[in-house]
Amino acid sequence: MPTTAKVLIDGPSELIFDYAIPEECSALPGCRVRVPLRERSATGTILSIGENGDSSFRLKPIDSLIDPEPLVTTSLIALAQWMTKYYGTPLEQIMRSLLPGAVRQESHSAKTRQIAELVKMPDEEELEKIARRASRQHTILQLLEASGPMAITDLGGASVRTSVKALQQAGYLELKEEQVRRDPDAGEEFLESKPHQLNPGQQAAYDVICDAINQSVQSSGSPIQTGDQDQGRLAASPGAKTKPILLHGVTGSGKTEVYLQAAQHCLNLGKSVLILVPEIALTPQTVQHFKSRFSTLQDQVAVLHSHLSQGERFDEWHRIRKGEAQVVIGARSAIFAPLLKPGLIVVDEEHENTYKQENPPKYQGRDLAVVRAHMEGCPVVLGSATPSLESFQNTRAGKYKLVRLTERADGQSLPLVRIVDMRTETKKNRGGPTILSDRLRMNMEKKLEDGQQVILFLNRRGFARSLQCPSCGHVCECQHCTVPLTYHRTEERLICHLCGYQAIVPRRCPKCNDPSILLQGYGTQKVEEVLKKFFPKARVARLDSDTARKKNAMRNILRDFRAKKIEILLGTQMIAKGLDFPNVTLAGILNADLSLHAPDFRAGERTFQLLTQVAGRSGRGEMEGEVVIQTFTPHSPSIQFARHHDFEGFADQEFEFRHQFEFPPFSHAALLTSKANHERLAEFTLQNLHKRLSQDLPPGLDLGAPNPAPTPKTHGLFRFQLLLRARNPRTLSNHVQKVLAATTLPEEVSVIFDMDAYDFG
Repeated sequence: MPTTAKVLIDGPSELIFDYAIPEECSALPGCRVRVPLRERSATGTILSIGENGDSSFRLKPIDSLIDPEPLVTTSLIALAQWMTKYYGTPLEQIMRSLLPGAVRQESHSAKTRQIAELVKMPDEEELEKIARRASRQHTILQLLEASGPMAITDLGGASVRTSVKALQQAGYLELKEEQVRRDPDAGEEFLESKPHQLNPGQQAAYDVICDAINQSVQSSGSPIQTGDQDQGRLAASPGAKTKPILLHGVTGSGKTEVYLQAAQHCLNLGKSVLILVPEIALTPQTVQHFKSRFSTLQDQVAVLHSHLSQGERFDEWHRIRKGEAQVVIGARSAIFAPLLKPGLIVVDEEHENTYKQENPPKYQGRDLAVVRAHMEGCPVVLGSATPSLESFQNTRAGKYKLVRLTERADGQSLPLVRIVDMRTETKKNRGGPTILSDRLRMNMEKKLEDGQQVILFLNRRGFARSLQCPSCGHVCECQHCTVPLTYHRTEERLICHLCGYQAIVPRRCPKCNDPSILLQGYGTQKVEEVLKKFFPKARVARLDSDTARKKNAMRNILRDFRAKKIEILLGTQMIAKGLDFPNVTLAGILNADLSLHAPDFRAGERTFQLLTQVAGRSGRGEMEGEVVIQTFTPHSPSIQFARHHDFEGFADQEFEFRHQFEFPPFSHAALLTSKANHERLAEFTLQNLHKRLSQDLPPGLDLGAPNPAPTPKTHGLFRFQLLLRARNPRTLSNHVQKVLAATTLPEEVSVIFDMDAYDFG
């Protein structure tokens, strides 16, 4: 029987067709191909290969292979198919995540340069003639004789091409093409670091992870060859499945050192390692840790994230696919890295909501790491000082293995946390806004006098939260979203943080023409101005999405802060996690209430995690740390448990609330959102879907009522939401997908299904 290929056609129409494979074509699953489609040519990806059972039906043959080797591994294809069923996302849309644009677009290719290599030197008489009539050719010959092969660009670039061509035609040199790697870390120096002596807690965690690695290697049938440092280790029994490992370690407990040594053990076995970090801001620091530790293997460390240029992403991705890079570090999308032999997957700061993709496909990177590890047959480690309640509940249910690090690696105690009631500060300031409390300001003065550094956290960028008229109460709002415009002083504009709309700052109230229109609230730009006023001699830097727009801006700011060129670092959530600066002895949280009162059942959890993580930036060196939390709700459980670094106490009280109302982790929550230009149309569409979903409702599925979203309008579209909950996620997902597939939606309306939703705004 002729061999056939099932091909997923590129494009939004989700077409999958069978094609015959010509005898001369060595097609494999994951290969990119060009195929005939009606009267045109199309590109696609081979999902699987089989035999044509119906010989009477003649299939069109594949035209050609775009790439001779598969670009997607079979395990990644299996992961994409799992995502389609679970998240209800079209397979082609997921394939675009697996194959970045820099890789799938044929216009992108490897960067090459021409190398000139000396074949022979002219004799003395001929060399003298060349020197008289063509001095540039003479210079090129001397350079190549002295230095060996050189790039044309190093010889003088375009200005010497005529001379080089003449020498080539004369037979004195030849030109070769050499591939040039576009290195994201070009110009960076990484000083070699040695493995640290693990304390008992770290050693126990390392042993658990290495046993899981050994177990997975034995299960795959590969022999274990350990280095000297691993001699005498007990090997796990082959054939058994390894549970995901939750590494719960307090801030500064040395989780990174455990990752490094476990990664080394994995590399010793000939396996590769994937490290996920929640923020691109954390990537440079993590890369530095690994390249410094693996100084002789720096070229085996690859980076993947959205801030890379197209060329850098192309080169890094292909280095991983070819097996040239054994360690991959990246943000959420790096979960799709085409590793050939994964031996360990690490999800650092696994609790972070940034692992959730908010644009389709709406996957959860942490959960996909667990699924991919299961498919690849390798262990996965989820690390955090404040684990997500979903992961922590999985340890209590026996699905995950829990490993604890209860002490800081340097033996220092956790920082002392002080709570400042801002209601009292506001009264002292006669009702005006207080940005720095007296306690925080005095503590900062003392730390700066002692030559120490300070981190300040405020999760709101811009200068002022809004512009409001005191006479009529009018607030300047976005024309496309139902949110106030934020005032940015550096740009002298009102900017919407949802859609990016900008407006000129009015001199008078647009509604009543009152000239006394006022700024309300404050953001990082305002705080930066206040800091420079209070501490004129201190060097202050601000790190938010405004200052980090330029490439490497974030890396440069963090590098200067580490080098003590900056004394006060002010930032948003970019600085809230994972960063390690030994000279920081004070962390200040300017407004702990920003995330506490959001219309979200996870608001308390996010606030606790954020406060604990920011507090953990302080006192990570030899000096004791201190934290000042400014809040208008000092008695909130989230704030009080964070004050005492009591994760389990917080988890117990939060579990009680979640269990009572059947919220995750005791169920799976999904969100169905309708969007349209016309409010009534969006509402009617969701009401119609609600009615259809109510019919033949599976047991155990709780269906909420259609309501306007907390932010009813964004990007010019009106939004309505419907919350669904069920203990069995498959039951929920299958029912929604079945109803959506049988419903014809109006062209003007888009409906988005978000399984395991995180954003309820």
